[in-house]
Amino acid sequence: MEMGQKRRMTSLSRPESRLDINATAASLLGFLAAGPQSGYTLAATIEASIGNFWNVTRSQIYRELRTLEAAGYVRVGKTGMRDRRPYALTPLGRQAFDEWIAREPPDENIRFPLLLTAFFGDHLPPETLARMLRNSRARHELRLMAYREKLEAIEGLYPFPARATRFGCMYEEMVLAWFATLEADGLL
Repeated sequence: MEMGQKRRMTSLSRPESRLDINATAASLLGFLAAGPQSGYTLAATIEASIGNFWNVTRSQIYRELRTLEAAGYVRVGKTGMRDRRPYALTPLGRQAFDEWIAREPPDENIRFPLLLTAFFGDHLPPETLARMLRNSRARHELRLMAYREKLEAIEGLYPFPARATRFGCMYEEMVLAWFATLEADGLL
């Protein structure tokens, strides 16, 4: 058994110990602060809100919910329609979320697959790289439009989600500016 697994199991078995929640688990607690939701509903909520900058798979959601339940941070309600189980935040879960959100976030990691391809672009035929770049640019143009629509819908109503969405707009604008430099270099 690895050290991290042993520590995590100990945290789950002793109530006086705290489970050191990760950002994905903390985001689930944050969404549950608004009210009980099933794993299915959480997945849809995540996709519609933070999905463009925080990737969470359905399997991660259900795995984290089981861990949070075992730690006493969420409780499961009665199974509803379509066998969906609503999860509700407990006071201990609210405390864990409050502690997590008050921490200084770590530095971000840029994980941009196209940059990796572009870095090794001299190993591709120029027309293949150009096609990949054009396709990616088109996806970023669509994403920028989606961010702008979302921002228009929430600005004034939800100031903090609007600020995060504005960052998404700025990010996409920056990526599109980068594509413009590639086009100027004759790569597109």
